[in-house]
Amino acid sequence: MAKKNKGSIKIKLESTAGTGYFYVAKKNPKKITHKLEFMKYDPRARKHVLFKETKLK
Repeated sequence: MAKKNKGSIKIKLESTAGTGYFYVAKKNPKKITHKLEFMKYDPRARKHVLFKETKLK
């Protein structure tokens, strides 16, 4: 049986365009302590916008 990766947590990358679109990603909080920010494609806005890390509920 495979082991679960206890170091990683799931996070939500939410669009700053205000469309409500988000991506789900994994992050190891022991290695990466700051909040993640990426330029990714938002299909609702139909352009690349900044996505910021928020808590996944």
